[in-house]
Amino acid sequence: MTKARVTVIDIAKAAGVSKSTVSLVLQGSSLVNEGTRSKVNTVMRELGYVYNRGAANLRQASAKSKIIGVVVNDLTNSFFAELAVGVDMVVQSAGFVQFLSNTSESIDRQREVVASMREHGISGLIVSPARATDAADFKPLVAAGIPVVVVVRNLPGAKVSSVVSDNQAGMRSAVNHLAELGHKRIAFLGGFPDTAVFDDRLAGYRSGMEAAGLDYHQEFVISSAPSRAGGVEAIGRAIILADKPTAAVCFNDAVAFGVCDGLRARRLEPGSDFAVVGFDDVIEAQAAVPALTTVSVDPQGIGRRGAQLLLKQINAGKAEVETVTTAVRLVVRESCGARKSVKLKQDSE
Repeated sequence: MTKARVTVIDIAKAAGVSKSTVSLVLQGSSLVNEGTRSKVNTVMRELGYVYNRGAANLRQASAKSKIIGVVVNDLTNSFFAELAVGVDMVVQSAGFVQFLSNTSESIDRQREVVASMREHGISGLIVSPARATDAADFKPLVAAGIPVVVVVRNLPGAKVSSVVSDNQAGMRSAVNHLAELGHKRIAFLGGFPDTAVFDDRLAGYRSGMEAAGLDYHQEFVISSAPSRAGGVEAIGRAIILADKPTAAVCFNDAVAFGVCDGLRARRLEPGSDFAVVGFDDVIEAQAAVPALTTVSVDPQGIGRRGAQLLLKQINAGKAEVETVTTAVRLVVRESCGARKSVKLKQDSE
């Protein structure tokens, strides 16, 4: 009887690792630590696995045709669902299909899904990097000539194209609006302080406070998970300060929604007792009660622009690095205590 051929799945099960990790070992990737590499190689020897590199290369060459990989850091945030819709609008009309994956801010998960997408022969990759992503993580893709477009979170030194919004200008406009409404103690709530987006938005907040002639207080900067639960936590810490703020600019809309929840839990009404401004302008912002004042970055537009940039590189057969900064605008609704609409005019770069 012919013995069944040992597969990558067999190796993964026996070594107690994922299929993608085994693939990384087979590719000689530096992303796998030596302990794991040694264990996988030992199991392959014990099971008598033989890697047919020629067949693998043939499979990859034949598969690399009409697949776009899309990897995001938090699909529970509706911002990224809207971004994925924008990508799909462009790639679908061009005859491509997108493979969407969520990393939940895990750098290990990101490495695994990117490796798996490479196995399936993706023609290009759009990624919003997980926290702690290093530029070196994308070097193998760049070396292989696979176009990569980073969206939302910039990744300095990665030598890949990027599409990001004008975070500093957006946050400055939010602070300026609250200052014009008479607020002097304005907090900055939410976000992880180890991401480029946080740094940019905090810089915009600081410059906005300075431009308005308001004092910057470090205790008014309260970081938290960029989620609804994070917003509840952040406002809980803000309103117990001795000299508590009367308004807040939030890292994103998810945080802003949580801030509104936290205020109501303490019998305070957003817009009346405390001014709240978000960032993103997701679909739910307009339907919220009160409707959320926010900085609109057009997530679907970012997805479309990222997809257009990627297809341009795929069709050209080379990955020339381009950097795009998209315009933002302040959309004034009820959560800040004002009803007039103001737009921030900012040229795209």
